[in-house]
Amino acid sequence: MSSSSRSDNNREEVEERRRRRSSPSKSPIRDRSKTTSSKLSSRSSTLTRSGLDDDLVADFEDLRISSDPNPNPRSFPYSVKQQCWEKAEKIKGRDPDRWRRDALGNTVFRKLVGCPGCLCHDYDHILPYSKGGKSTLENCQVLQATVNRSKGNRTDISKSELIQKSSYCRVSGRDMDLLELSAYGNVRRGPESGGCRIQ
Repeated sequence: MSSSSRSDNNREEVEERRRRRSSPSKSPIRDRSKTTSSKLSSRSSTLTRSGLDDDLVADFEDLRISSDPNPNPRSFPYSVKQQCWEKAEKIKGRDPDRWRRDALGNTVFRKLVGCPGCLCHDYDHILPYSKGGKSTLENCQVLQATVNRSKGNRTDISKSELIQKSSYCRVSGRDMDLLELSAYGNVRRGPESGGCRIQ
């Protein structure tokens, strides 16, 4: 079999696959495949001649962009995380943009997210996502990361059980200053701190 007849057979196979795969588009975006099919076929023959696989070219020609983003994403949007941090309890004498208490009273540091340390936090779904919980501000709480991991998707766990799962660490004001200094390059106090300022 000559190489030209092989390439003709390949083209026919690709066209046949494309016909089988094509179905009416349900996307609200106008289907432009019909208006640009001659452009695409001329491009695909050029690409095929340059050494790309016909199947690969056919797959890319059939791609469509989905217009429906997930209305309820698993992770919280950035704006919800910001508001969730704002609703967490403030720590007297510390900058509220950097330090808060989680729902159980554990001290957490804003820069430490998702790590296993005692000052690390997560944005937790109060009603777990897997059980229908939405990624909204009403269903969000700041929670120490180790507690969030042990809570998982359980709804039957009591607050006292969660407190027992907390990673306890005793952090002095000086420790907090050192963490701020290393993470931000400075130390900021809350408005009601009083006392001296470290510079």
